[in-house]
Amino acid sequence: MLTLLHISDLHFGPPYVPAVGEALVRAAHQLRPAVIVVSGDITERAKREQFLAARQYLDRFPLATRVLVPGNHDVPLYRVRERLLTPYALYREHFSDTLDTVVCRPDVVIVALNSTAPRRAITNGRIRHRQLALCREAFSSAPEGAARIVVTHHHWAPAPDYEGSEVMPGAKRALDVLTELRVDLILSGHLHRASIGNSLDIYAGQDREHGILIVQCGTSTSRRGRAREREKNSFNWIRVTDRVIRITHYMYFADVGGFAPVSRHLFPRARQPYFRKPLPVTTSSS
Repeated sequence: MLTLLHISDLHFGPPYVPAVGEALVRAAHQLRPAVIVVSGDITERAKREQFLAARQYLDRFPLATRVLVPGNHDVPLYRVRERLLTPYALYREHFSDTLDTVVCRPDVVIVALNSTAPRRAITNGRIRHRQLALCREAFSSAPEGAARIVVTHHHWAPAPDYEGSEVMPGAKRALDVLTELRVDLILSGHLHRASIGNSLDIYAGQDREHGILIVQCGTSTSRRGRAREREKNSFNWIRVTDRVIRITHYMYFADVGGFAPVSRHLFPRARQPYFRKPLPVTTSSS
């Protein structure tokens, strides 16, 4: 069974809450995931000291395959010259020189895409054609039965409350491509509250039989939660077998000083039938 810890929007800097951060480290060591996904906004204002603190913090997590993407807060906002000329310099220095990455394991292929667009869209994101081509290349050689996962910072589906939830331009086009590639999961953040559902719930697409699970994570360690997660923190615990995907949504509770599960979700894998055999059809005569 493949296990993933999905955290997001740490916002190292003034919004970071140390007590929550410590509770998240404890939870990670208790769960001991095979893969840790950090879906962007690692820092609050892309400052050197914030990147350094975030790197030192994440180094305390259990040993696991690590997947990260930058968020819009990980590129300078007010340092305009830096944002235009070298927007990812500090992210590259402290985390990864590669902005779009592919992780290949026997049980999973993960394509992590940089959805930020610091020169075009400071807040909202973009998925480029070349990134979809990278997905095609990566998933075309995926081992049989391996989970197929895409990670971005920006969201692909509107939040249930519609507060500040305009999705990325071209998201529907990209969803059609990823559905064709039999992607199981899209993991993202940005909205600072969680939601878990199927892409078909928000976009019927070209293939109305096989949607993609879209899993949003709230802010895992900051005060910047929104809507129903205002001033709350959360993460997702994901378990994948050859047949099903189980997602447990955890939230932090100050009265117990830790994270606890608040909802559980069960989905069939992409391209898997709901039933191994057709249900028998019975008739009755009156």
